[in-house]
Amino acid sequence: MNISRRELVIPVCMFAVFVLWISGSTGTTFIPNLTERCYRCLCYVSTKCDRSYGCAGGYCGPFNISRVYWVDAGKVVMKEDDPERNHAWADCARNYFCAKKIIEGYLQRFGKDCNGDGVTNCFDYMMVNGNGGYGCTAPLNRSENGRRWLQRYSECQL
Repeated sequence: MNISRRELVIPVCMFAVFVLWISGSTGTTFIPNLTERCYRCLCYVSTKCDRSYGCAGGYCGPFNISRVYWVDAGKVVMKEDDPERNHAWADCARNYFCAKKIIEGYLQRFGKDCNGDGVTNCFDYMMVNGNGGYGCTAPLNRSENGRRWLQRYSECQL
């Protein structure tokens, strides 16, 4: 039984359309190498993943999220909360699982290969969080806070 290329075109195209439809219907964007281990490291770098960390100096929760970061991430809130409510961002940032969604939203927007090694991975996401989305290529070792982040990141990778 010989099947011509012409006979394969329609089924292959229909399958491709189906796959695209299914993948597009989830409402999420794939972020390479953003694994649970990476989330734990990003959390550890920020506050040593202190889930009881409240708010200090305009930063909240175990990932140390600011209101500006939250806005850039798409104003993620707890289920049934209103993003226009005054402290909705802080409530979400203090909750580990909601804060992960803030991180995801921010990295969907700003995640890229910050260190120029050709791979977008957790180290790059740490640089995005440390330097901000627009300045992620700046070396972290130039500031005390950046050096602390690098040290904590290396501890997390052990």
